[in-house]
Amino acid sequence: MSTQPKLSLGPILYFWSRDKTLEFYERIAQTPVDIVYLGEVVCSKRAVVRFGDWMEIGERLAAAGKEVLLSTMTLLEAESELKMMRRICENGRFMVEANDLGALHMLDGRPFVTGPSVNVYNQRTLARLAKLGLRRWTYPVELSHDTLADMQDERPEGVETEVFAYGRLPLAYSARCFTARAHNLPKDDCDYKCGEYPDGLTLSAQDQTRFLALNGIQTQSAHTFNLLSELDELRALGVDVLRISPQAEHTEEIIGIFHRCLTGEENPRDGAARLNELMPIGPCDGYWHGKPGIDAGTLDQYR
Repeated sequence: MSTQPKLSLGPILYFWSRDKTLEFYERIAQTPVDIVYLGEVVCSKRAVVRFGDWMEIGERLAAAGKEVLLSTMTLLEAESELKMMRRICENGRFMVEANDLGALHMLDGRPFVTGPSVNVYNQRTLARLAKLGLRRWTYPVELSHDTLADMQDERPEGVETEVFAYGRLPLAYSARCFTARAHNLPKDDCDYKCGEYPDGLTLSAQDQTRFLALNGIQTQSAHTFNLLSELDELRALGVDVLRISPQAEHTEEIIGIFHRCLTGEENPRDGAARLNELMPIGPCDGYWHGKPGIDAGTLDQYR
């Protein structure tokens, strides 16, 4: 089994200004990415880009030949967030990436995609979601290539597989805002401190090892997950889509490197080495190899 994966761009996970966001997607329209996910998935307080704005951005991206999806919030805590999720699910124009099981109920049988926060750990779950309308699922970031091989063997017909291939890993969500807490501020009066960290606030252990990034209520890996050097294996496993998670700088260049490796214009190992130079800190790929997530594995030789 071998396939030529498409490239997707996940939703922006950080708090960027409205102008920066709009300018970002104007540039993304000119890149060779195939699929773009839009929307606020971490914190509703960051919603400086309104629903109508997302729809307009989506229309422009669709006109540029992109497949566009609207993404729902991952952790919902307020009635206003439920109302927004319903509005997204009933938008009537773009398919929805469900990042919470509550979104599946609101979608009511309409086709959908699941994001990395929906835990699909076995074939039975995948088959169940397929009956509800699943068209594509995103492989959980903490699982290995061996588990994916098993899942692919029994993947339901008509369901695509997407793998998070580049970006700081989304690891956990909490009702608390850790960025606000780092500044001794309550969550309800956070002063939007996460806006000061366009790629998240890096956290170091007592031995100065940088191992996590705080992004509001979301905890991420400090290191950037990079699977480009594993492109041949991803093809062999029948992966349909490779997801790139946006970062504050170099996203268009990152997309270009992935694209050139997919088309054979650049060697994936050379591309992986160049990607490692564009990261906030450095690479990791441990989970893919069944090791601790922070492990850089074979990526060390591509630095």
